[in-house]
Amino acid sequence: MERIWNYDNKIKLLVLLRNPADRAFSHWNMQRDRGLENLDFLAAVEAEKKRARKTEPLQLRKFSYVDRGFYAEQMKRVFRYFPREQVHVIKFENFRRNARETFDDVCHFLGVEPLKKLRNAETGSTPYARKMSPNERQYLVDLYRSDIDRLEKLLRWDCSDWKQA
Repeated sequence: MERIWNYDNKIKLLVLLRNPADRAFSHWNMQRDRGLENLDFLAAVEAEKKRARKTEPLQLRKFSYVDRGFYAEQMKRVFRYFPREQVHVIKFENFRRNARETFDDVCHFLGVEPLKKLRNAETGSTPYARKMSPNERQYLVDLYRSDIDRLEKLLRWDCSDWKQA
């Protein structure tokens, strides 16, 4: 954030946040499909901290399934550098449910005319080999719950859907 602020402290930022449990599982699937991950999901999640220590002080982006889903501190960092009126945060699930309204809000935020026609086609999506199990989802919901609580207060959002197993 500091580098962006130093580059242009008047820039407008768009931030898209996805349910952190779904984001983690999607990230694991992507790495597995690329042949970079051979551990099962929960085993990979449990190995994350040990793997990350090997690359310190750098962030291990390849295997940061869980860590990158703790949004509250990341958003606090954004707001340390940029005032809220320069930051538009979008809930991924709202975008998926109502792309037109979300896109129009983004255009308004950026001060540009909305497109008259919006073709929303999903591209590049690879079907998962399996779904997240209820136990895996519960594990992640429990892991993220307090961070989601902090994020709800920070953004004045309702993320109760993110806290359901």
